[in-house]
Amino acid sequence: MSEPLGSEGTTRRLPVLDKDRTAEDDVPESVPDPAPETAPGSGRFWSARRVPAAVVALLLAALAGVLLYDIAAVRADRPPLRVRRELARQLAERPLDDVWVLVGAGVAAALGLWLILLAVTPGLRDVLPMRRPHPDVRAGLHRGAAGLVLRDRAMEVAGVQSVHVRAGRRRADVRAVSHFRDLDEVRADLDAVLGDAVRGLGLARPPALSVRVRRPGRKG
Repeated sequence: MSEPLGSEGTTRRLPVLDKDRTAEDDVPESVPDPAPETAPGSGRFWSARRVPAAVVALLLAALAGVLLYDIAAVRADRPPLRVRRELARQLAERPLDDVWVLVGAGVAAALGLWLILLAVTPGLRDVLPMRRPHPDVRAGLHRGAAGLVLRDRAMEVAGVQSVHVRAGRRRADVRAVSHFRDLDEVRADLDAVLGDAVRGLGLARPPALSVRVRRPGRKG
């Protein structure tokens, strides 16, 4: 008489190895490819324009309040504001070619053009857009930080004594002073090193390099 297997009197079936199963069967049918890097983004960062918006909102609110008060006063059989009466009289008596009328029209037109310019321009010119590895992620690099990186990389070149970098949106101006080595060799090394540094910044539109090398000025 045979005893039951296991403590509970049940039997378990051992796993059977399939001889026809190969190593390729353990690999998933489809492995998702890593997300490719998207094309360089061209969108710039837009400024919130908080100060101009606040000023315009306060002026409009003040003018609207004065106008509503004047309308309510007239409806209550009270005389209108003296400011409105004086303004209406001046506009009725002064000709269109009057100096003050032209000055006021010019100021109003300048303010309107200024507001339109603020509305259609993005602002934040100090922030350089970077490439977008993911469509939901946006990053920017300050021009001062980009210039600091380029300056540090330029100082690593042999023969460079001092460097001044001005990083713009389209061009990076590099002015280096070399106290030894041939100037052409120093300039060639700077072009190579700074070219790699610009590409390493990850900017959407890498700025063009303008490198100049000179000897230090004579003291005295």
